[in-house]
Amino acid sequence: MSEFTHFDEKGNAWMVDVSDKEITRRTAIAQGTIHVSREVMDAVLGRRIKKGDVFTVAQVAGIMGTKRTAELIPMCHPLSLTNASVTFDIDEEQCLITAVCKAVTDGKTGVEMEALTGVSTALLTIYDMCKAIDRRMVISEIRLVEKSGGKSGTFIH
Repeated sequence: MSEFTHFDEKGNAWMVDVSDKEITRRTAIAQGTIHVSREVMDAVLGRRIKKGDVFTVAQVAGIMGTKRTAELIPMCHPLSLTNASVTFDIDEEQCLITAVCKAVTDGKTGVEMEALTGVSTALLTIYDMCKAIDRRMVISEIRLVEKSGGKSGTFIH
C-alpha cells in the first residue's frame, strides 16, 4: 500500500477500509477568515444585510456543511456526528470575521474534513449574503486547528 491511503498500490483511488478500526470519540476544530470591507462590516454588525442575519444563517449553513461532507468530498466516509458547532470571532478594526467549526463523532474515522467543510461553508455563506455590497471579500487561512481521537492521537496546529 502506498504512503497515500486513498490510493491502492496501482495508483487507483479508493475509500479506505475502516472496518477493523476501533470506535473512539473523535473531535476536530477548524477555522478560517473572511476579510471584508468597512461597508460590509458595518452592514453585518448593524444587521442591515437584506438576506437576513448573516451570523445566524452562516452558522446554520456551516453545521449543514459538516453533515453533507461525504457528499462533497469523494473519499470521505459518511459519519454520524454527535455534535457540530460554528462560532464567529469579529475583529471590527481589521474587518475580519473568523469562523470556527467544531465537529464530534464516536466512530472509526476522524472528523477533520467535516470541520473544514463546515468552516468553509460558513465563510462562503457570509460571502454570498454580502456580495451585493462588495465582491472584494477574501476568504483565507482555512486550516485544521486541532483534532483528537483515533490511532494518530492528538494534533494541535
